[in-house]
Formats: sequence, structure tokens, C-alpha cells
Amino acid sequence: MFLNSELFGHQRGASNKGYKKIKYGTMVLSTQNLHLGNANVNLRFKNGMVSPAYKTYDITGCSIELLAHWIKSDAAKHFFYNATTVGASMCRRNVEWKTLYEQPLFLPSTDEQDKIASFLSFLTQRIDAQQKYVATLKKYKRGLSDELFGEKGPGERWMTVPFSEAFDLLQNNTFSRDEMSTENGIAYNIHYGDVLIKYGAVVDLSKSKVPYIRSDVSLSKFARSSYLRNGDIVIADTAEDYTVGKAVEIVGVADTKALSGLHTIPCRPKISFASMYLGYFINSKRFRTQILPLVQGTKVSSISKSEIQKTSIAFPSFEVQSQIASVLYALDHRIDICQACVHGLVRTKEALLQQLFI
Repeated sequence: MFLNSELFGHQRGASNKGYKKIKYGTMVLSTQNLHLGNANVNLRFKNGMVSPAYKTYDITGCSIELLAHWIKSDAAKHFFYNATTVGASMCRRNVEWKTLYEQPLFLPSTDEQDKIASFLSFLTQRIDAQQKYVATLKKYKRGLSDELFGEKGPGERWMTVPFSEAFDLLQNNTFSRDEMSTENGIAYNIHYGDVLIKYGAVVDLSKSKVPYIRSDVSLSKFARSSYLRNGDIVIADTAEDYTVGKAVEIVGVADTKALSGLHTIPCRPKISFASMYLGYFINSKRFRTQILPLVQGTKVSSISKSEIQKTSIAFPSFEVQSQIASVLYALDHRIDICQACVHGLVRTKEALLQQLFI
């Protein structure tokens, strides 16, 4: 079947102001960058209006639900890409409508389409439910963290020491991404971008996928004390938003070598803290409220080593520290498992859509 009148009915008409009327099941296509996903099928509203800049079609030749699943998939984006050409700039592609309408789209029988659409809808519902569960777990963790690290905290006396009395500052490197490798190298590198986006409060070097510093890069200027040890903290000193100051605690070092990278402040505790406690405390609301007033910059936010030393570290007994870290780490582990389930379901759905329309 082709993307012509066999599949689509007539284009929807326009109102007297140029806006086009749509109804339930109307397909809406953008005239530019269609291959980036600028297309959808209305399955939410009984009636509506869209800009005259869009092409709108009634769907008559296939299952509305099935097309709605497919049109947001990578398979559809590739399909639409084959019917576009570069426009006024390299980053803008325009639809060649004649080519688009002649693109073959292979479909099973109507009965099979309905069955496939039903299964894909079930997968979508499962993904949505799992994503909501992950969001609920994250919200619960934030609330629990606020309570555990609150001014009252667990029912015992907390100590508070200046940052400079709690940590020694270490040497970091300024290696770029081009000087790293995901395959192998001479030492792991904790890059600030990964601290901000990829890592949680704790990075286990024995399990996490951490980039290496390439073997051809010299590390001769780094003293032995510069290499990260279990319990060290790495703080991102630069970000484009309020996440500046996010930190990770390093665990699982064993015999591996690791250095703190570009735009980071590596710190080594002078005091004996329970494993993973500092990773969670420094990312807690209690500590971050100290950092935010010290942040500088407008477009790019940053915090200096001298400014961060104006903060303080609060902690209960070693036993309570361990209990706090264990609870929050267990929650993180649960969130990771549930998030992996979401990714697996999404990949399954995408793979099915890719294979169904070839």
C-alpha cells in the first residue's frame, strides 16, 4: 500500500481564519523536519484546530491505533526521511509530498492490524505505568532524603564541621572527551558531564561504565595521592543550570586507577565517614541550600574551590550514617531496576514497530 488516497482520505478543511479542523483519528503532519517526529494522530480529543501550516488527513485505509503507534517510531522517522530534501539550511528538511505519497507501506490484513494495535497499546500502557512508578519512587526518595538529612534528622545529636576541616582538595585533570576511550585505557576518568547527567550519588568503579583516559595520554604530572580512593568525593563545579555542585562518591576502586576530570573538585575526607554517606549528604537539600547562594555566573553556573569551602558538613554517629546510606542506596538500586524495565519495554516496542512495517 502507498501513502496516497488508498490510505488517507481527503485533507481536512480549513476554518474561515485558516486554521484546520481536526477530529478524533485525524493525522497531522508538519511540512518541515517531518523526519524528526513532527507528526501525530489525534487520539485524545473529539474535535480540535491546528495551524494551517500543517497537513491534516483522515485515515481510511488502515487501523488508526496502529498508525498512531508507528508514526512516532524510529521506523517512521526513517520512512519520512526518505521523502525529504534539504531546505533553506542544512538543519531543515522539507517534505517532497509526491515522493512521500509514493512511498510503499506494507500492511497486514485489517484483522491483524487490530490485533497488533491492541498489543502495542498494552505495551504502551505498561510503559506508562512503569514510568509513573519510577517517578513515584524518585519522589519518595527525595522526601525521605529531606527527612533523613533535615535539621532534626534521626533522633540523635549531629556534628557539624567546616568543609575545609572535613576534606582535603585533590588535583583534577583537564582532559577533553577526545582524550577518553570507552574501550580501554590507563585510568578511569570522572568527567563533570557524567557527574551531572549519568551518575547517581555513588559510582562503583567495579560495576559502572566509566570512560578511560587513553593510553597515549601522559599522566606523569599526577602524584599518587591524586588518584581517587574509596570514599573520595567528586563535585561538578560547572553546569548550565541549578545542578552545579552535584557530586558522586567513589567506591569499588580496588586495584583500578581513576582521576577526577575536567570541571570537577575532587575531595578526600579527613574524617572517617560511613561508606556512601557523603555521596548522599552532599546531594541532599540540606547541603545544596548552602551551595546555591555561592554559585556564580548567568548563562553558565559555577562554584569555585574557595566558595565551596564556606559550606559545612553535618553528620550523626557512624552507625546512623551507615543506616542512612544503606536505605537510600537500596532505593537507588530499586529505581535503577525499574528504569531498566522501562528501557527494555521501550526497546521491545520500537523493535516490533521496526519489523512490522518493512
